[in-house]
Amino acid sequence: MNSIPLTFDEHQIRRTVIGGSNVVKADSLNISVILLNTSGSHLKTHVFENLLQCNFQTIVSIEHDAGNFSLDDMSRKFPTVKFIIPLEKATDGELINLAMAEVSSDYVLVLRDSLNIPVSTILPHLAENLTQNGTYCIVPRLFDAAKNELPCTFTPSYAHGHFTIESSTVISDGAKTLYPFDYIGLYNRQKFIQLGGFDWTITSSYWQILDLSVRSWLFGEKTRLTSKLQFNYIEEPPVEDRTFTLSYLRYYLKNELPKIRFGQGCIRKSSFLSFFFRSSCGIMEAHRQFKAASVWVEKNKYKFTIELQNLIENWKE
Repeated sequence: MNSIPLTFDEHQIRRTVIGGSNVVKADSLNISVILLNTSGSHLKTHVFENLLQCNFQTIVSIEHDAGNFSLDDMSRKFPTVKFIIPLEKATDGELINLAMAEVSSDYVLVLRDSLNIPVSTILPHLAENLTQNGTYCIVPRLFDAAKNELPCTFTPSYAHGHFTIESSTVISDGAKTLYPFDYIGLYNRQKFIQLGGFDWTITSSYWQILDLSVRSWLFGEKTRLTSKLQFNYIEEPPVEDRTFTLSYLRYYLKNELPKIRFGQGCIRKSSFLSFFFRSSCGIMEAHRQFKAASVWVEKNKYKFTIELQNLIENWKE
């Protein structure tokens, strides 16, 4: 596994960028949109029309299929939309990082083409209301295709000495949630960049989302819920794959293992053996992973404001 990135744009991939106006309208919202496309949906034209009517500052459409020849037609029909086509395999988190560098608004709404995106997604008064407090991430209410509520409230907990996450469909405006489901949320762009963005070396979507989200809490930021913004999937929502892989180990080393000593984050050398026995790695690989995480924590030591156990204990405050 590669070294842990220190900045959100540390890893650059080959990509093609088509279209996109550099002119920002004076009356546009201080919000941009990143649209993750996973299919050649025939509804895409309708989606772009609805998004454009909302007057977002910038719309960035990430296309996973470099062979989608309809992009030329789409870019001509929607010249203000910026299309990013990765020319090599990349995680969703890495593509979001790339798109964050293409916009300049204070907030960025990450959506998917598998969602029903209405024309009145965000009106000006709602945009102002959601962004006025500078919250790092705001998570909308989500429904499946049958309009059943999906769990969006995620609460950290301990069970039998292990970190666990409890989920609920109950949403209260302004309440805490540990992470945004399926990357979908309204992100404070500057705070996203300061946090380092998504770790592209974590290839599992679930652990990649959890890594950035838990890190944000440990670094003093907050993720909160809103019922004023809601979307429903037009197809089956993804199932979170929580399999313990190397992606989990990297998440664990960066977020669960660090402690705070004398006001600084650190990984104690004495914790290596406990990590090794739970890692299922050979001792050389375990040592390499442990050392990489120790270097990363040392470089970010002053950003840690709380350790995971204290975060859990103080969650309801």
